[in-house]
Amino acid sequence: MQRLAFLARQERISADARTRTTREIRHLLRQFRALGLTRRGGPASGLPEDFAVRDSDIPLKPEEPEAGRDLPPEIMRQLCGHLPALEDVSCRATRVAAELLIDTGRRPDEICALRWDCLEYDEPGHEPVLVYFNHKCAREGRRLPIAQATAELIAAQKARVREMFPGTPLGELKLLPAAYANPHGRRPVTEVVFSARHREWVASLPPLLRADGAEFDKARVVPYAYRHTYAQRHADAGVPVDVLSALMDHRSLNTTRGYYTVGDRRRREAVDKVAAMQFDRHGNRIWRDARTLLDSEHARRAIGEVAVPYGTCSEPSNVQAGGTACPYRFRCAGCDHFRTDISYLPDLHAYLDDLLRNRERVLAAAGIDQWARAEAAPSQEEITRIRQLITRVENGLDDLTDAEREQVSQAVAIVRRHRTVTLGMPRLRQALPAIRPERTA
Repeated sequence: MQRLAFLARQERISADARTRTTREIRHLLRQFRALGLTRRGGPASGLPEDFAVRDSDIPLKPEEPEAGRDLPPEIMRQLCGHLPALEDVSCRATRVAAELLIDTGRRPDEICALRWDCLEYDEPGHEPVLVYFNHKCAREGRRLPIAQATAELIAAQKARVREMFPGTPLGELKLLPAAYANPHGRRPVTEVVFSARHREWVASLPPLLRADGAEFDKARVVPYAYRHTYAQRHADAGVPVDVLSALMDHRSLNTTRGYYTVGDRRRREAVDKVAAMQFDRHGNRIWRDARTLLDSEHARRAIGEVAVPYGTCSEPSNVQAGGTACPYRFRCAGCDHFRTDISYLPDLHAYLDDLLRNRERVLAAAGIDQWARAEAAPSQEEITRIRQLITRVENGLDDLTDAEREQVSQAVAIVRRHRTVTLGMPRLRQALPAIRPERTA
C-alpha cells in the first residue's frame, strides 16, 4: 500500500488505480480466509488474522464523473457527414453500430450484442422502442424509446441479416453478426473488433474542426464518447434529471447529475464571456476587461437581477416581484437599473422594430384625441435611445479580433439557449441540437 501511494505521488499510476488496487488487495485477503487457505499446510499458512486492509486504509476514490467527455455538436455533424466512409472501410454492420450508438447513447457492448428482435413497438401509439441488455448492471429487457428514423435503420438491418442467414432460427440471430467465422449469424461482432474499425475510420478522416476553426483531437472520438454526447445533449436541452436517468439506465441519480454540472459550468463560462460585453442604458461598457466572474458575483447576478425582454433589471421592487412589478412601466431605456449585453442584441432589434410599428399604427389611427395619441405613441426619445444603444453594442463587436468575435458568438448561442424570460412567458424545453439535419438525431 505504501508502494501504491508512492507510485500515485510520482504520477506513475492514477489515483483511481491506487484505490482500485487497494480494494482488490482487501478482497484477495478476505478470499484467502474464506477458502481456508491460511490454515496449516495451506498456501497462505501462517498469515495472521490481524494482517488485513481496513476500510480506513483505502484512499477515497477521486471524483471523476462520467460526464464531461462528450463531443461538441459541430464535431458530431462532421462525423455524421462521413459515416458513408465507415461502411467503405469495413462492412455495413459497423456503420449501423455507429449510427445506433449516436442515436441511442447505449454502451458499445450493449449495441454489439443486440438480438435480431431488438425492435418493438409500444401500444397504442405504435412508438418504437429498443430492447437491449444492460451488461454493466445485469439488467435484461431494458426498453429505450427511439426515433422513427432509428427504427427504420434497425428494420433495414434486420431484413439484411435475415437475407444473409435464411436458415437460422430468428431467436438465435444477432442484429450485428460478426463478418468472419460466423456461418449461421449466431455470433455478434465484438466490441474489440468494432472499436478497431471505428479507430481506423476516424484516423482516415480529414481534420475535425471546432466552430472557431481550431483542430479537434481525434483521440477523443471513441465509441463510448457517443454515450456521453447523448446524455449531455439531453441535459443541455433541459430534460429533467429523473427522465434522463431513466434514459441512461443509471442506478444512481448522482451519476446523471454530473451531466447537469458540466452543462452549468459551460453556461457559466459563456456568461463570463458575455459579461465582458455588458452595457448600461447609455451604451457604456460596464465590464471593460474580460474576466472570470467570482462565484459570489454569479450568485449576486442570479438573485439581484431579473430578466426583461431585452436585458436585465436590478430595480429592487421589480426583482422581488419576479419582473412583474416595474414601477416605471418597463421604460427600461430611461432607467439606470437597466443592463443589457451582446446576447440581447436580437431582442433590442425586435424591440426597436416594435416601437416603430406601434408609432406608425398610432399615427395612422383615426378618431383619437390628440392627448390620447400622444400618450399611446412611443416617444421619439425612447426610439433614439434604443437606436444609440444598438449602435454602441454593435460597435463593441468591431473592437474584437476575429477569434474573440467567434468566441463571443458561441457564448451568446449558449446563453440564449438557456435563458429564462419571466414576464408571463412560459419557458419551453430547448430542442436537441440537430447533429444530423437530414434525420431525427
